[in-house]
Amino acid sequence: MYFETAAIEVNPLIPPAIAFVISFFTSMGGVSGAFLLLPFQMSFLGFTSPSVSATNQLFNIVAIPSGVYRYVREGRMVWPLTWVVIIGTLPGVLIGAIVRVKYLPDPKNFKFFVGLVLLYIGFRMLQDIFSKKAGKKKQVSAEDEFQKLVKGFKSKQAKEGLPTIHVREFYFTRISYDFYGRNFTVNTFWIFILSAVVGVIGGVYGIGGGSIIAPFFISFFGLPVYTVAGAALMGTFVTSVAGVAFYQVIAPFYPQMAVAPDWLLGILFGIGGTAGMYLGARAQKFMPARMIKVILAACIFFVAGKYILNFFR
Repeated sequence: MYFETAAIEVNPLIPPAIAFVISFFTSMGGVSGAFLLLPFQMSFLGFTSPSVSATNQLFNIVAIPSGVYRYVREGRMVWPLTWVVIIGTLPGVLIGAIVRVKYLPDPKNFKFFVGLVLLYIGFRMLQDIFSKKAGKKKQVSAEDEFQKLVKGFKSKQAKEGLPTIHVREFYFTRISYDFYGRNFTVNTFWIFILSAVVGVIGGVYGIGGGSIIAPFFISFFGLPVYTVAGAALMGTFVTSVAGVAFYQVIAPFYPQMAVAPDWLLGILFGIGGTAGMYLGARAQKFMPARMIKVILAACIFFVAGKYILNFFR
């Protein structure tokens, strides 16, 4: 099947199948999978024009709602955190779209940029996996406690008793919420600043920013992956809507290149992502947090290394 905007020919069953596999695993960490889907489109499908960034965000729009629905239904959405992420990243995504079209249209330079972003994400994830606090007794994390609780509940009825998030405070200075008997507090201002920077990077890349901000929440702010995944996905969804609309609007000003999304290709990716994200969000609480992080880190380093090395060849 030929996709005109992307200028590629591919079996229509391949995009949804690949998106399903990627989204199943990445959604467990609060990531839509777009950060891995974009390298697949560039390296395997040969889709390298700026349109690939817009198409990647279109995938987010179609795929993310199913994952968000699961987190909302299970009471694992930190809404104050979600709103701050959306407000912070939205302007940055629009700025990022302009940077992508004007300054990074060349595939080789763009892949190098992607590699650097992924390398940083992977480093933060790896740091969190192997970090240990010297001189202190190892404490059981909220994530580990959550896993123990899940193992103790076998029936469907028992699942309704699993812990949910309870927001305690939402001010300009801090956000505070409880999760399984523990309180987590973050500075609202720093979340906003981080979101703004992530928005620009995510806008250039075409990922909405979830794959960048989720590792920050986990490793830098010390928040459990089970509580930030929904917020990261929701923030990615909203910013992706704005990103796709913006790419579509500016497309007529750049007739010499493909800027608008390939709607058919993006929807096919989204269909597979919808199923993968829903099942991934549902299975997340049954998988150890460490395993989720290891899977994400391995994928990230592989792609990052490939793009960075190719830039210098």
